[in-house]
Amino acid sequence: MNVIAIDDEPLALKDLVRTLQSVLPDCEPRTFATPRAALEHARREPVDVAFLDIEMPGMSGLSLAKELKDLQPDLHVVFVTSYDQYAVDAFALHATGYLLKPVQAEELARELTFIYEHRANSPRKLVRVQTFGGFEVFAGDAPLTFKRSKSKELLALLVDRHGGSVSAREACALLWEDAPYNASQRSYYQTLVADLRSTLAGAHVEGVLVKAWNSLAVNPDVLDCDSYRFLEGDPVAINAYRNDYLPSYSWAEFSVGAFRKGARLGI
Repeated sequence: MNVIAIDDEPLALKDLVRTLQSVLPDCEPRTFATPRAALEHARREPVDVAFLDIEMPGMSGLSLAKELKDLQPDLHVVFVTSYDQYAVDAFALHATGYLLKPVQAEELARELTFIYEHRANSPRKLVRVQTFGGFEVFAGDAPLTFKRSKSKELLALLVDRHGGSVSAREACALLWEDAPYNASQRSYYQTLVADLRSTLAGAHVEGVLVKAWNSLAVNPDVLDCDSYRFLEGDPVAINAYRNDYLPSYSWAEFSVGAFRKGARLGI
């Protein structure tokens, strides 16, 4: 489990790490004295749990939590603070826990048990897909790199269909909107399909695609997708949604209404 801890007070940070390692002896948390340093780390590396102080110079722990969740929606945030008056604001940001300093090992163990149980109940999938806040695809912890932006958009379109097949003509109509469906477009579309298959095969996750005559689909059973979990009522995914489903793709507007309605109703 990848853990980070942020506190501008060195002694408090050292005490938190000591308590954390008394509960999880093998844990080696990355520690940061400033929120900006923690954000830079989260932009480069996956984070499972972040322990945050609240009152820090430059950026509060509450603001830091929001930015971290924007970067990694499934991240668990546990606030560690000397003040109890921020609890309502903390849980409004969908924090996993709120601990008062000095942190007791029993309280920390309880929070970690909850996090471990949540992770254990989440099935292991072949590929992790992020649709909230921008479309990204990960094989393990490594982001997939696409040679062509349209190849990536094609995969986003297939993910949006949640296992439903998409014909070549339909895909072209959505990817290029009003452009004529002709031999040149069909040829380029086949190039995109080949590029997409090559990208997935290079990451050893070619089982994501289901190919039939003149149609493509994804196998949703091998995807850990935030929007799929949202529609299944997963509270972590629901809390991660901020009216930002596939924001780069105009065709996604057809699906946005379902997520907005679900967010209002809490599914």
